[in-house]
Amino acid sequence: MKIGIICAGDRELEPYLPHIKDCKTSKKAMLTFYEGTINEVDIVTLFCGVCKTNAAIATQILIDNYHVDMIINAGTAGGMDDSLDIFDTVISTEVAHHDVHAGILTEFHPWMPSVFFKSDDLLVELSKIAIKRISLEHKIYYGRMVTGECFITDDGRDEINFAFKPLTVDMETASIAHTCFVNEIPFVAIRTLADTSTHSGVENFDKNVVTASEISMKIVLELLNELKQK
Repeated sequence: MKIGIICAGDRELEPYLPHIKDCKTSKKAMLTFYEGTINEVDIVTLFCGVCKTNAAIATQILIDNYHVDMIINAGTAGGMDDSLDIFDTVISTEVAHHDVHAGILTEFHPWMPSVFFKSDDLLVELSKIAIKRISLEHKIYYGRMVTGECFITDDGRDEINFAFKPLTVDMETASIAHTCFVNEIPFVAIRTLADTSTHSGVENFDKNVVTASEISMKIVLELLNELKQK
């Protein structure tokens, strides 16, 4: 079993690097891949860069060149639901592109039954078990994430909330889920909030990204422990 872990940015990836044993690096498509073991589980991880195209490139390389069996998208997100606070974590149950017309996905390749890419049931359930084994100061939610090609502050927030009612928004997750879907690879996203509707903006993301990434990583590492048992 080999697990791919994709983060968007370098600061989201950095907490993982000290945990990788027998780490070796390789480069493909201008991306650096870190391969080794964490908690005795074979992993390959990287930061793909911001935006949907970068995320899709990284995901397909993990599948084609590193032959991963499943993919975890980890890191940070922006909160869309007003009940969520900074450093709360959302684990995806389903993911959608908020800026792609539904018919593009349902009437053409990949001919989806709806616009939502479902997370892998086993990964979600093992995440629930993993969370019970660790101490977290902030809340965990399970639900819908959406992705688009812009950083959401106030502009567009109401329209996205009306159309999708998501817990979080980001710029990569749906693209990773989309690529996993067409390759029939299990997927889940674990993202911790670095900004919210009441604390929005790039300045809040920059202030909170490191702590949020460490919280997300803590959950991912325990999920790897659960996967090892299975």
